[in-house]
Amino acid sequence: MTVRLGVAVERWPIAGRFTISRGSRTEAVVVVATIRAGDHVGRGECVPYTRYGETVEGVAAAIEAQWQLVEHGLDRAALQDALPAGAARNALDCALWDLDAKRSGRRAWELAGARAPQGVTTAYTLSLGTPAEMRVAAQAASVRPLLKVKLGGAGDAERIRAVREGAPGATLIVDANEAWRAETLGENLAACAAAGVALIEQPLPAGDDAALDQVRTTIPICADESFHDRGSFDAIAERYQAINIKLDKTGGLTEALQVVRMARARGLQVMVGCMLGTSLAMAPAMLLAGEAEFVDLDGPLLLAKDREPGLRFDGSRVSPPDAALWG
Repeated sequence: MTVRLGVAVERWPIAGRFTISRGSRTEAVVVVATIRAGDHVGRGECVPYTRYGETVEGVAAAIEAQWQLVEHGLDRAALQDALPAGAARNALDCALWDLDAKRSGRRAWELAGARAPQGVTTAYTLSLGTPAEMRVAAQAASVRPLLKVKLGGAGDAERIRAVREGAPGATLIVDANEAWRAETLGENLAACAAAGVALIEQPLPAGDDAALDQVRTTIPICADESFHDRGSFDAIAERYQAINIKLDKTGGLTEALQVVRMARARGLQVMVGCMLGTSLAMAPAMLLAGEAEFVDLDGPLLLAKDREPGLRFDGSRVSPPDAALWG
């Protein structure tokens, strides 16, 4: 049987502008790996991330470089050694899961020995802005039960208060994307406590988060940039109470399934997160969502238009993928 690997770079406009502490953008740039084996096609989508030294061109080239292995029957187990954790491996890993599901006539969660995913509530992200802008955005999204609030450093205590005023009934996650510093940690933690925040993501820079050793708060602190794959556990064990699992960090679903099991064994809470991509990137992560305290798979909700077929969203409620999309 002839097996062929294809790689495509796609650009998906964002509805408006998406802003975090590291900058703004108006489009999501994704890389899609497609593996064709006879009549069956498997697809996987990844989002290269400059924060981790990735470029779109570099990730696409890394995927393309595996063409001979793919054509000679590369499987998911061998892929773990062929590429390091990151976006390129994620696209190939998810494409292989999808292909195996299509070939076998079984859903990906059956192949994984996992429970069939159910509908879950995803967070909805509010971009970084002035406190006044974020209050207005929170008011507009106040019907959503779970909001994720992007922060940026100076003025974050005011932003937290403004969002709570705009959405008094929503559960709040705040995500500083490494923008806080040790000297402002106390003020910002107090603002989070006063606003009833449920989770704080990556307050301090990865590699410069020792101040968290001294933090005493009832709000779980979640490692995002500080956590990638199974090799990250020891470094974050004493400083964080939760981890954000993103397939682009773990290098695919194969590793992510192992990460969930290890997190549970270590007593850590789990968030299943995403980069800014289409439903094809979110679909494999739905296999993890039922095991998570927090789900943040709102990428398609932030786009001007999603791919079709895509995931079905009813407000903030997202349903498992149909086989036509993935898995």
